[in-house]
Amino acid sequence: MDAGTSPWFFCECQDPGCGLRFPAPLPLAEGACPRCGGETSCQPALPASRLHPPSRPSWPSGVRLAVLADNLRSAYNVGSILRSADGAAVSHVYLCGISPTPLHPRVGKTALGAERALPWSYHPNARRLARELLGRGARLWVLERTGAGTELFQVAPPGSGEVILAVGNEQAGVDPALVELAHRCVYLPMAGVKGSLNVASAAAVALYWMRYGPGAPRR
Repeated sequence: MDAGTSPWFFCECQDPGCGLRFPAPLPLAEGACPRCGGETSCQPALPASRLHPPSRPSWPSGVRLAVLADNLRSAYNVGSILRSADGAAVSHVYLCGISPTPLHPRVGKTALGAERALPWSYHPNARRLARELLGRGARLWVLERTGAGTELFQVAPPGSGEVILAVGNEQAGVDPALVELAHRCVYLPMAGVKGSLNVASAAAVALYWMRYGPGAPRR
């Protein structure tokens, strides 16, 4: 297979009464439609650039981002955060409390290889870790809706130094001990009936704003 070719195909059932269009790892033969068993027609997916990712960008004059994921219950959320962290050129992910680590087999289901490329470490006590990181000059941003919080998009992305974004438990939220230590608390605006996004989705939005938002340093 050519290096730029995707191993996936998009197939369409040729039965007008069905018409299901779906992805498949290989071109399917007649009678392979999973909905009606009808004949399918398949075409290759777009070139799989994810198989040959661009080199990690360097940000010599920019901020050094890290993530502190404290007491997450879901291995899938941890994996998703790792993948987003890799895309936002995060330098390190600190996994704390009960958060699963990449040693958990389900983390890789959503990290999709980012868990092998991104530096990470485990720490049983997030408060102790945060104090240590702040002691060496890092700044702590907490992603949580608090009385003293500011909408993320009203805040300029950090321009320099080391900044750690802390996210917390899917139900209990961020540990108040981390909120007390935070230099800044930010939250995402919510226009619907729910008060927050899934922690992995929220972390991705925040990291990309902090890395690529208006005014953020570029290479």
